[in-house]
Amino acid sequence: MSRDTQLKERWEKLVDILSNQFSQGEDLDLDAIIYLIGVQELGKVHREFKKDEKLNLMHIAICRLLEPYGFYEFDFYDADGWPHYKVKEELPALKAGEQSVLMKEAIVSYFLERKLIE
Repeated sequence: MSRDTQLKERWEKLVDILSNQFSQGEDLDLDAIIYLIGVQELGKVHREFKKDEKLNLMHIAICRLLEPYGFYEFDFYDADGWPHYKVKEELPALKAGEQSVLMKEAIVSYFLERKLIE
């Protein structure tokens, strides 16, 4: 099985699992899944977030997802328990489709680590 085919199958399975759990069956998009990862990483799952906090959650998720690729490194938790990352290497200029593939690959790896998918 090619790497692209395997990624596609894992991504579709992951979207199905998360959509059934968090959106009454409507397929979650990439941004929604990134947001969920941010909430998971913050560890405060049972609260409402303001708009700016939602953006910060997505930033946390992106940093965490791209950490294994060498782009970010965890730095510290602030007084409110929010994780902070520092940039280790600037992201290369990627086309929209390339960004999407990178993020899907990183998300699939994240959930493989957590054994949500195989």
